[in-house]
Amino acid sequence: MDNVISPQHKVVDRDALRALQEENARLKRINAALIERVESGRSYQSEAYASFKHSVVLAEQVRERTDALSDALRELKTSNALLTRASHQAQVAHQHLVDAIESISDGFVLFDQDRKVVLYNRHFERFWQQSTLQICKQMSMQTLSQAVENSGLIVEKMRTSTEQMVYRLSNGRWLQVTERPTLDGGLVVVHTDITDLKLRETRRRERELAQKTRLLQQTIDNLSQGVALVNARGVLELCNYRFLQLANITGGYRSGMPFAEVMQDSLLPELGLADRQQRGVTQEYQLDDGHVLDVRLHVLADGSSVHTLSDMTERYRHAEALRASEHWIRTITDHVPAMIAYVRHDFTYSFVNKVYEQWYNWPHNSALGCSLREAHRDDHFQRLQPYISRALQGETLTFEVAETCVRGKTCHMQRSYVPNRLADGSVDGIFVMVKDITERHRNAEALHQAYQHLEERVRERTLELTELNAQLVSEVEERRLAETRLREAKHQADEANLSKTKFLAAVSHDLLQPLNAARLFTSALVEQEQCGASGQLMLKNISNSLDDVESLLGTLVDISKLDAGVITADISVFSVTDLLENLAVEYREMAREAGLQLDFVASSALVKTDIHLLARVLRNFLSNAIRYTGQGGRILLGCRRSKSSLWIEVWDTGAGIPEGKLGEIFQEFKRGDSQRQDRGLGLGLAIVDKITRILQHRVKVRSQPGLGSVFSIEVPFGYRHEQETRIETEYQGHLLERLQGARIWVLDNDAAICLAMHNLLKGWGCKVVTALSEAHLAEQTAGLSQPVDALIVDYHLDDEVDGVSAIARIHAQLSEPVPALMITANYSNELKQEMRQLGHTLMHKPVKPMRLKTTLSHLLG
Repeated sequence: MDNVISPQHKVVDRDALRALQEENARLKRINAALIERVESGRSYQSEAYASFKHSVVLAEQVRERTDALSDALRELKTSNALLTRASHQAQVAHQHLVDAIESISDGFVLFDQDRKVVLYNRHFERFWQQSTLQICKQMSMQTLSQAVENSGLIVEKMRTSTEQMVYRLSNGRWLQVTERPTLDGGLVVVHTDITDLKLRETRRRERELAQKTRLLQQTIDNLSQGVALVNARGVLELCNYRFLQLANITGGYRSGMPFAEVMQDSLLPELGLADRQQRGVTQEYQLDDGHVLDVRLHVLADGSSVHTLSDMTERYRHAEALRASEHWIRTITDHVPAMIAYVRHDFTYSFVNKVYEQWYNWPHNSALGCSLREAHRDDHFQRLQPYISRALQGETLTFEVAETCVRGKTCHMQRSYVPNRLADGSVDGIFVMVKDITERHRNAEALHQAYQHLEERVRERTLELTELNAQLVSEVEERRLAETRLREAKHQADEANLSKTKFLAAVSHDLLQPLNAARLFTSALVEQEQCGASGQLMLKNISNSLDDVESLLGTLVDISKLDAGVITADISVFSVTDLLENLAVEYREMAREAGLQLDFVASSALVKTDIHLLARVLRNFLSNAIRYTGQGGRILLGCRRSKSSLWIEVWDTGAGIPEGKLGEIFQEFKRGDSQRQDRGLGLGLAIVDKITRILQHRVKVRSQPGLGSVFSIEVPFGYRHEQETRIETEYQGHLLERLQGARIWVLDNDAAICLAMHNLLKGWGCKVVTALSEAHLAEQTAGLSQPVDALIVDYHLDDEVDGVSAIARIHAQLSEPVPALMITANYSNELKQEMRQLGHTLMHKPVKPMRLKTTLSHLLG
């Protein structure tokens, strides 16, 4: 601490004070002597003055020294106070240290640098209470160690590290002694009682040993062999259940019994009397019940022995089976009409069959182990040796050779050498098979003679065939030329058909333009109420006739465009409900007029396909359902989910389709029996077939005559991150009456269209301005300065002007863009994408008034 003065500082202050006191006394004596000399002196006045002056100086020095001594005394008092305070704090700290040492559970002793006891606690003193040693301060470490050694308390000691020793005491306790040096050269020794730790460790080791013993016993019990361990005294230590089972030990058994006594009543009593001095003894015992046991004795280095019993019954039976199999193989090979042998790599026979022995007139089994050189004549061996050498190198050989048997008969023999490869790839020997092919050789000679005669006949026949072949070549050439002419004719017909199809697709705009005008005129007249009942009936008939003509022409144009490859898929992701709701609204009125009920089940699924082509397919399904369902029937439009796709289905309660005609309905000009007057061409489902091929969607039809039909199309699911915001409104929203007072400009180069559109829109309450060109529109609207709510523009205008550029120029002169509806007969994907990017709405001709009304209501909304 900062305010504590050490004893060394106190000694220094006392020495300084003593020196100052002695100096002060000496100065006082000098001062007194000088004063006495001045007062009693006989010298001259000048000397007296000088002495006086000197005494004054000395007096001043004495005063200064006195002041310094006073300051030193004050500092000494302050130092004494600080020293007293520091001494008290040191005593408190020393007491704290003693209390801390006494509070620990270990024995503690502190030695100084001379290895004498400075401090110890009561726990250290308690460790040595049983000895006669009296612990006290200033006791040397050597004396303490000798006293401990002589006391007999320590039974065992071991050093675990350079600073630790472990002692086992005579009272069963364990003591751990830890020595640590101090900074001033002293030594701290800590005595820790680790008896509980040792006991826990002993118990843990005992548990581990017991666990290992159990595992060992379990392992032995699960062996397929019987195992018994006998110690050097002949006492059974342990055995498994398999040993008791194989030895048929049924009496009482326990560990510690003599092994001979245990085996006395077993099937193998002699095993208990075996000489355990013999190492590695192996014997086989065949029991009365047919079992064969393999008995092995293993003597260990410490004199104990391990007895093992193995059930060899299956192996013995397999060996018997192998011997029987070998007998059968011998019997079979002996009766095969061929010579069979096996020659080892050292050119010795290890097997020959009976035919082999009879050919060379050898006694039975006399050739086994005999070399080929000894068994055959020298010239015969020299002739076969190259072939045998090649076969022993791994080559399979088959060759023919003429041989003479012992009876002097010369025969043609076919020899086959097949190498016998071991697992490591080396050749152990060869299989030899020799067949007598003398008869075959004779037959070959006869065939050769016959072949010579046959060649002559073949030459004659070849000449005849050559002449016939020339005639056939001439006929083939004529047929090739005819086929070429047929291919050219077919190619011309295909080109003509394609030209016709492209022509129909190209003139679709011109075909639909007057029809579109007639449709608009008729709709405008229907909207007016001036006509009487007879007039309304006539208008309805005209409208129906126009519907039929529109349907026929539209169908012809669609089939032509599909055949010409003009229509391609414009794939996008959209909500199927947007499409199905509009189709339900569009066809529910048609169904009601036909006396039918159309129901619709919504779906929240997203699909990925071409919305226009899918709508055309579903329109065909719905139109057919209305056409072929009798009055009072029902139609259902809905969806079914599968694992990765959505099935959109149209159900009806119509007449149904016979199963034999389900494959014909998708052919062109194939029609069913309609429930009402119908002038269709039978191309609707043919168009569906072509569209689904473009979309690569599957279509299914299920039908039962008299009950109805189900037409369904499979559409893949889409994902929300792929969904685009669709601007087109051909299939969106319900019909909203927002047309009253709407200001609409119509731009079309056909005057009839303009007039019909004017009458139709005016009948809906719109304020209409029609124009044949942009200049004409500017004249009627004061330079495009009048207010407008929507634009209806035809795509094909005069002077090669298109509606897209016309809308752009009109928007450039307006204060702000207005909704624009583009009407066209162009079905190309490029135009659809361009309209979508520009934000315009696209509608295809011929325009249906109800769809036009719905679209305009949405745009104005």
